[in-house]
Amino acid sequence: MAGPAGNKRVLSGMRPTGQLHLGNFHGALRNWIELQYQYECYFFVADWHALTTGYADTSKIQEHVHEVVIDWLAAGVNPGVDTLFIQSRVPEHAELHLLLSMITPLGWLERVPSYKDQQEQLKDQDLTTYGFLGYPLLQSADILLYRPSFVPVGEDQVAHVEITREIARRFNYLYGREPDFEQKAEKAIKSLGGRNSTLYRQLRRKFQEGGDAEALEKARALVESNARITVADRDRLLGYLEGSGVSILPEPHALLTATPKVPGLDGRKMSKSYGNTIGMREDPDEVSKKLKTMQTDPARVRRTDPGDPEKCPVWDLHKIYSSAETQEWVQKGCRSAGIGCLECKKPLIDKVVEEIGAFRKRAQEYEDNPDLVRGIIDEGCEKARSAARETLNDVREAMGLNYR
Repeated sequence: MAGPAGNKRVLSGMRPTGQLHLGNFHGALRNWIELQYQYECYFFVADWHALTTGYADTSKIQEHVHEVVIDWLAAGVNPGVDTLFIQSRVPEHAELHLLLSMITPLGWLERVPSYKDQQEQLKDQDLTTYGFLGYPLLQSADILLYRPSFVPVGEDQVAHVEITREIARRFNYLYGREPDFEQKAEKAIKSLGGRNSTLYRQLRRKFQEGGDAEALEKARALVESNARITVADRDRLLGYLEGSGVSILPEPHALLTATPKVPGLDGRKMSKSYGNTIGMREDPDEVSKKLKTMQTDPARVRRTDPGDPEKCPVWDLHKIYSSAETQEWVQKGCRSAGIGCLECKKPLIDKVVEEIGAFRKRAQEYEDNPDLVRGIIDEGCEKARSAARETLNDVREAMGLNYR
């Protein structure tokens, strides 16, 4: 199915660690909400990824998956336009992971930056497992299975998309052009519909016989805007225009998204592992209490001491929540000691509590109706499996594993 931006598919996932916090919302969910009306979006709960570090205790995983989905819906992720699903309910993820593991050099996995970083951070856990070493490959399988054009990431995650591109490139190099490419491309042309099929052939001929670059661009636009063709057929038709084959696993691109710094209550990055979070559905009175005691510029020991907002984690929240006028008031008041820290926090607390109140209100409908949540996920899993099967069929055929 084509997305609103001409078949441009986006895929992203999130590990289930229980209810989400404001760092999750501003770091990822806000971007998802903006993307969902521009692209065909697939969003999944990465429950298998949760096992790469949390394999010893899986007693809460189902509860956590349910909570994450409710938080997505409360944030504004729209199941009417997005495909929401659970990774482990689409077993094709595991099969593609296995097949890609046959061709992925060990050194590629060992050099992923987060491999050694997490081993350092989680020294109390035994991470000498294949699951932990191989999680970047599982992540690559998650992505390539849906053949997305883009993967939304922050700058610190670009390396994960890059290894995915390398794995796709290696697969396509090893298994080459898909069998019967021309026949499949000709069949795909017919799927465009009578008038468009004729126009595609004319434009292709103009480009291949006369090098007409404008004809090539028009033909590409014709293919990318057609909602009737599958992702695989789209790639075949785009390849056929230039006389080349098709990439069985197209290389996705990193879609760099804005990820504002969301400080926790102690000034460090907001994270459950630091115990410094504000939950998206937390009690408003508790939120207010937490923010009132949030760390500020250490130079402001007394009310009369001037401060520097740039050294205060509360300022990072003001940059997210406050208007330009309020931000100017904070800058002047803090530097001149014209306002105290509690006074500075007051408009911020109001904004955060208002936002959390809206999340809680939207979430209530889903909390009261778990069948509604299950229905959304069931429908998403079914749609995801359909797309995944299509990719796996092409992969098996390319590897000579499609037995008849």
